[in-house]
Amino acid sequence: MAKMDVIVVGGGHAGIEAALAAARMGARALLLTQNLDQIGQMSCNPAIGGVGKGHLVREIDALGGEMGRAIDATGIQFRTLNTRKGPAVRATRAQADKAAYRRYMKSVVENTPGLAVRQGTIEGLLIEDGAVRGVETELGERFLASHVILTTGTFLRGLIHVGDRNRAGGRAGDASSEGLSPQLEALGFRVGRLKTGTCPRLDARTIDWEGLELQPGDEPPPYFSFRTERIEQAQIPCHITWTNPETHRLIREGLDRSPIFSGRIQSRGPRYCPSIEDKIVRFADKDRHQIFLEPEGRDTVEIYPNGLSTALPLDVQQGLVRSIAGLEKAEIMRPGYAIEYDFVDPLELLPSLETKRIKGLFLAGQINGTTGYEEAGAQGLLAGINAVRSLQEQSGIVLERSQSYIGVLIDDLVTKGVGGEPYRMFTSRAEHRLLLREDNADTRLSPIGAQIGLLDPTAAFHVEQRSRGAQEEHARLAGAKIPANPQINQVLEQHGVSPLRHGTSARELMRRPEVDWNLLEKLGVPPPSDARTAASVHLDLRYEGYIARQEELVARTARLESTPVPTQIDFAAVEGLSTEVREKLALVRPRTLGQAARIPGVTPAAISILGVHLRRASGGA
Repeated sequence: MAKMDVIVVGGGHAGIEAALAAARMGARALLLTQNLDQIGQMSCNPAIGGVGKGHLVREIDALGGEMGRAIDATGIQFRTLNTRKGPAVRATRAQADKAAYRRYMKSVVENTPGLAVRQGTIEGLLIEDGAVRGVETELGERFLASHVILTTGTFLRGLIHVGDRNRAGGRAGDASSEGLSPQLEALGFRVGRLKTGTCPRLDARTIDWEGLELQPGDEPPPYFSFRTERIEQAQIPCHITWTNPETHRLIREGLDRSPIFSGRIQSRGPRYCPSIEDKIVRFADKDRHQIFLEPEGRDTVEIYPNGLSTALPLDVQQGLVRSIAGLEKAEIMRPGYAIEYDFVDPLELLPSLETKRIKGLFLAGQINGTTGYEEAGAQGLLAGINAVRSLQEQSGIVLERSQSYIGVLIDDLVTKGVGGEPYRMFTSRAEHRLLLREDNADTRLSPIGAQIGLLDPTAAFHVEQRSRGAQEEHARLAGAKIPANPQINQVLEQHGVSPLRHGTSARELMRRPEVDWNLLEKLGVPPPSDARTAASVHLDLRYEGYIARQEELVARTARLESTPVPTQIDFAAVEGLSTEVREKLALVRPRTLGQAARIPGVTPAAISILGVHLRRASGGA
């Protein structure tokens, strides 16, 4: 094979987005993966999105990524979460047909111009003069490129645990990768160990569905991609059941055989997605835990009991499953398991996701200590973008925290690390949540996607049109006058809205919590024809004051974010800094004063000292 521009190792969610981004931006790209049939495989839960995660999917889509379109085309149930809460934390989540999702992604990858696909297990990197030159497979085959993106998921020295038994594996049914980790360690990378797990899969034909709580999808179904017009396919319901004291007794009696509690597993798993064993121990006062029975697809009987992740022995798994209402006769088709795997400390990375030690080597996904398809896809997309920009000798794309959840994700990783447990995105991690809603992801990020040549110009034009439409809608509402007469006030009072003392504009009236488009239409001000524009304008007006305050905060911190810290600065020469602060700064090597201020343990006083040093070094006062 001729020398490539970019090689992507791994065909999971990070690898797909990285490879597609590289090829779509004009690079000669190669996707290398262990098993071509597993491209886009959902190893754990059959779902995309959720709180924080749905925001990432919308942002991937706005930049020109594929995940949003894939789930819109193959989902079997779509819901909006947190509908009773504010717009900043509302999120879209969709159940996937796992097989259909995998087929969709494989087809897109195979039919993307400029993207070659090969099967092979990578056992080593080719390094020369501190820069990557390609990769070598276990069969001795060499592929050459100046830029390599590792998206190895849970495959680096993966070890699968079920009870007191374990075996090497990247996930059930796939081999682990044993050669890369030792080489990364030899190159000086800080390599650690993490854990994750998955649930047993149940046979739907053996579940008693009578009496279980039905959980249907939303109508009309929400969707992820701004390029989707509507969801055409029929939805499939999920069901809800609960553990009980008998379930908990069986789990406690089996804890001595759990690798998580017997000491066989030393690494930490995701705190916010614990195994059922963890839940029973950590929340001993609770007498039940919710279990969502989620279909894995339209053409399979496999059911994913979300909430029952476990590494207990198979006989204990069978007992605890059958202690749950509706599952008294349930058969396990695949056992749950825990998996340990290697990751690289993300403090080893630049904000572009290129490693600091090896030029041209990028890391994305679970190799950086994250968990989740969405976090992986976001990193893969940015790694692919920045690999191509590096190839073109352009500066990397670094999204700011005030600009996107992707910016929050990557800044957290390269500034704070993962703290010994897999990193998961939450809306609470973002300081400016009202600026980063799902509904405005396209207007926030599509201009960047179009500028770098990743997002289709036609799609970007449609977003620009909607943005102009929203501005025109604000102007229309400001010009629409609502008089304070008896007829108007009667309508307002019927809807629980205080009567008007003086005439006002429709724009001002819509800022009231009780006023929506339905009421405005009764007052003679119809909504815009585009539903997305209508929803966005309504939210902008409802939270206008809060949004303005967040924008003011972003403006106040702009000075820190725009003050660069030279890459070669000697922090030991900065007088007044403690040894601990110097060490932390030298480890992270922040690119701006703002990033330096977010490093754990770096105090405001230290930032002031560093700021004075930088001004003096540049000739300032």
